[in-house]
Amino acid sequence: MRKKGPFIFILLTIVLMLAACGTSQKKDGEASSNTKTTAPKTEQKEGAKQVADTSYPQLSTEVAENEKLVEMETSMGAIKIKLFPEYAPKAVENFVKHSQDGYYDGLIFHRVIKDFMIQGGDPMGNGTGGESIWKTPFEDEFSENLFNLRGALSMANAGANTNGSQFFIVQKTSLDPAMKEQMDKAGYPKEIIDAYDKNGGTPWLDHRHTVFGQVIEGMDIVDKIADVKVDAKDKPEEDVVIKGIKVLK
Repeated sequence: MRKKGPFIFILLTIVLMLAACGTSQKKDGEASSNTKTTAPKTEQKEGAKQVADTSYPQLSTEVAENEKLVEMETSMGAIKIKLFPEYAPKAVENFVKHSQDGYYDGLIFHRVIKDFMIQGGDPMGNGTGGESIWKTPFEDEFSENLFNLRGALSMANAGANTNGSQFFIVQKTSLDPAMKEQMDKAGYPKEIIDAYDKNGGTPWLDHRHTVFGQVIEGMDIVDKIADVKVDAKDKPEEDVVIKGIKVLK
């Protein structure tokens, strides 16, 4: 494993500051794969993935040669997502293999929180189930190049290195001005601060949940899903179904 760069430690600082802002509201808490678990700790970063460049692939809708493209067909419309195997190889492999095997076919978005995220990938349909293609949890893959921007595809978890099959898509549409100021002081890249400020996202989840993809078409569908009526447990009153996920590239 390559030695962590200084930006990792800057990110840890900002996560600690932003976590208080994010988790103080129920709607902006963790994207957990088990609603009974506590929030993941931020100091465990052994899954960090370093790539020695300053590129931020989420800021482009083009699908590069080293990226993959999938189309998620839902009961409310299609969502195209590009994946980043260079930065999160295990998360991408897990998602792609599950998709090809039909693992996600017919599953629901079991947790939907408007202006936060939509979550799926659990065969149990309640946030307590699912497993990786290796039948055991796999480690986090954090990167200095990927962030929980609006439209990010990230792994849900129950703590550090507990990734299975559940995932979420960030839907939050805004950034609190106080967070922008804190991110600037903590040394976030200007391009990323601008993207958060312009489009929204959940920066308090950076380096707490593995980002491995980005929606490039169909955010209107994500917004439609986020707008459905939910019960007291944030489960849609009418099922929103993942009909299937095709690997296009």
